[in-house]
Amino acid sequence: MEQLEQSHPVSVHWRSFELRPRGAPPISPEYRARIEANRPRLYAIAREQYGLELNPGPFGFDSRPALVGAKFAERRDAGPAYHAAVMKAHWLEARRIDDPAQLAELAESIGLEREAFLAALTDPALVAEVQADIEQAQAYRLNSVPAMVFVDRYLVSGAQPYAVLAEVVDEIQREIGKE
Repeated sequence: MEQLEQSHPVSVHWRSFELRPRGAPPISPEYRARIEANRPRLYAIAREQYGLELNPGPFGFDSRPALVGAKFAERRDAGPAYHAAVMKAHWLEARRIDDPAQLAELAESIGLEREAFLAALTDPALVAEVQADIEQAQAYRLNSVPAMVFVDRYLVSGAQPYAVLAEVVDEIQREIGKE
């Protein structure tokens, strides 16, 4: 997405999405095994296409604290830095992004004030913003991530290489130009 922002007239607006909402039923052993079986392919793609060595954090965590923290960071014009820090922490450093202390450390690393960040994790207004995003995803019938919605009407599901995303944006620009 960073490369796409540099090459095309797009701006990224992150929205909250919970893969494992609180109170969700446990993942079946069969489904968990299928996810684990696909990880080597995911790791190979990350290595070959992006030069990343994935080392993800724990499986099945509660992402709500990180999502609320993102809303706080966005209000302080630190959204992109926060998202990058959280993604790096989870996917490359195997850190727990459901732990408020870990999140506060990440927030501090990008210049946010620790105590204000920790207080924000229970701010009803921010929690409501996260819930509104989740409800919007449900209205769109999204059930996995990543999911990118362009111009509020074009959905691209799954992790896609830059070339695919660039092609999508070019096609949308051509289509919008015809309207």
